[in-house]
Amino acid sequence: MSEPKKDAPRRYIVDGAGQRVLVGLTISETVEFETLDNPDARMRAGLPDQERRLRQNEHGARWLELYVKHERAWNDWMAETRARPQKPRLLN
Repeated sequence: MSEPKKDAPRRYIVDGAGQRVLVGLTISETVEFETLDNPDARMRAGLPDQERRLRQNEHGARWLELYVKHERAWNDWMAETRARPQKPRLLN
């Protein structure tokens, strides 16, 4: 698995309900991931420094959990895509 990076490309698909989701994640997980990926969501104004750091650690762990789930699903999807036989292209 590649190292998670904040600038890594996002890989979205449309799920069975027509919602845009990250490969391997549900709509609620996609929303959660995008929220955690936003620095403002991790920085809670008005919280004591110790509590803010604790929440940042919790958010970071959950972000990583969702990222890994997405990355594994993406790698599986890419492997399946590569394994499918290519249809011959017809030229006119």
